[in-house]
Amino acid sequence: MADMFRFICHADEIIRKHGLEDNGRVQKFIDTECLRLCAPKVPKDTNALIESGNIHTNPGSGRLEYRTPYARRWYYMAAGFSEAPERGNYWFERMKQQYREQILAGAKRIAGGNT
Repeated sequence: MADMFRFICHADEIIRKHGLEDNGRVQKFIDTECLRLCAPKVPKDTNALIESGNIHTNPGSGRLEYRTPYARRWYYMAAGFSEAPERGNYWFERMKQQYREQILAGAKRIAGGNT
C-alpha cells in the first residue's frame, strides 16, 4: 500500500508573499511604471493631462485614469503634435507595444520569479 500524505496549500499566504494580492506591490509597480512610460507619449500643452494621470490614478488599482475635459478626445482622435512625434493618441496602447516585456520582467522580479 502506498504511503499517504496530506498537502495543505495556503493560497492567500502565497499570493500575499509574492505581492500579487489586490493593490499589492506588483500591481503598484505596474501602474506606476505604466504612468512613467506613458508620460512621453501623452499629448502635452500645459502638462495638465500628464499630471491628471498622476493625480487621479490610484497605484495598485490596475487602472490609469486621466481626467481632463479633453482626455478622451485626445486619446481617441488624432491630432497634429508635430513638435513631439512620440506624443499623440492611443498613448497607453503604444506604450504597451513598446514596453510590455520590460514591465512584465519588472513585475516578475518583484514577485520573486526568475527572469
